[in-house]
Amino acid sequence: MNAPTQNDRLLRMTEVIEMTGLSKAMIYRLISQQRFPQQYKPGGWSSRWSEAEIIAWRESQRKESR
Repeated sequence: MNAPTQNDRLLRMTEVIEMTGLSKAMIYRLISQQRFPQQYKPGGWSSRWSEAEIIAWRESQRKESR
């Protein structure tokens, strides 16, 4: 897992759900199967995802479906 770049936003779960169309449960299931970008833990209980990694994952899913 690479650290997010300077121009890369860290997204909340609600934003990841909106971008991917997946449920929270499915996102965590795919993470456990190493088929979805791992979240970052900036502190406490919060989790954040790299916007660039989510976009790259979404594009890879589109390519696989064709």
